[in-house]
Amino acid sequence: MTRRLPSLNALRAFEAAARHLSFTKAAEELHVTQAAISHQVKTLEEQLALPLFRRLNRRLLLTDAGQTYVSSLTEAFDGIAEATERATAQRGGGSLRISTLPSMAAKWLLPRLSRFRARHPEIDVFVSASHGLADFRRDDLHLAIRYGKGNYPGLEAVHLMDDEIFVVCSPQLMASGPPLSNPADLRRHTLLHDISVEADRRDWRVWLERAGETGVDPERGPGFSDSNLILEAVMAGEGVALTRRSLAAGDLAAGRLVIPFGPIRPSSNRYYIAYPRANAEIPKVRKFTDWLHEEVAADQAAGRLEVTASRR
Repeated sequence: MTRRLPSLNALRAFEAAARHLSFTKAAEELHVTQAAISHQVKTLEEQLALPLFRRLNRRLLLTDAGQTYVSSLTEAFDGIAEATERATAQRGGGSLRISTLPSMAAKWLLPRLSRFRARHPEIDVFVSASHGLADFRRDDLHLAIRYGKGNYPGLEAVHLMDDEIFVVCSPQLMASGPPLSNPADLRRHTLLHDISVEADRRDWRVWLERAGETGVDPERGPGFSDSNLILEAVMAGEGVALTRRSLAAGDLAAGRLVIPFGPIRPSSNRYYIAYPRANAEIPKVRKFTDWLHEEVAADQAAGRLEVTASRR
């Protein structure tokens, strides 16, 4: 039986425009001009003899027919993408596209990524560092590493590692600044705040309550929108900060940071590996996730990620 199908380019243009409700954003996604998207959609409407969009002043809305059509098209395109991924994945190599937080990329993943390349030279890893939630279809991703509660609708979330939070400062500040021997000494130091989307804005307040210290204002001091930047500021002697062991372990081991005092408390968030369920069967995804778990196990064995819930 011969299938009567419209132009694939026209279908892709319509599906992207319908998802974004914008010819401009569809053009950006497909790397064509807005005029090309408009032409392809118009051609499709003529072939179907159906209006798919209602074009209002500066607004684009789907007609009932357009809404019905795009639902089926999106499902079909997703199926094609998954089938293509499964077919090409049989080689076990190729490119692996992952998304993670900038701080996780800089402080934990990138310093050890050469070990993965040495083991699997057939896999080229592309790392996208972003605070935003991963859009697997738009960004053509295989997996993401995220820090949170593990609630990622539509995705499998596999626990990677726990973490813990503590105070850090530079050795120079310890040596030449006002004393830093107990939490009360923070009254004479600048508190630095992690205001990135991954951080809990209540960290200083919660930590001070846990330490039993009521004489320090948890709100004072400057903030930084990236967890990596705040560590750079601490190492530059700008003040004292709360950080996570996963991010600070390398700088602690190298002597660029010190922990002046406790308490060290478990983080309420965890790191997770997240991906669409279908991606779990892709060999290169399995190889990378297995390697991630091996790296965490090695850190734990060496005490670099020890969670010390009972330490005070």
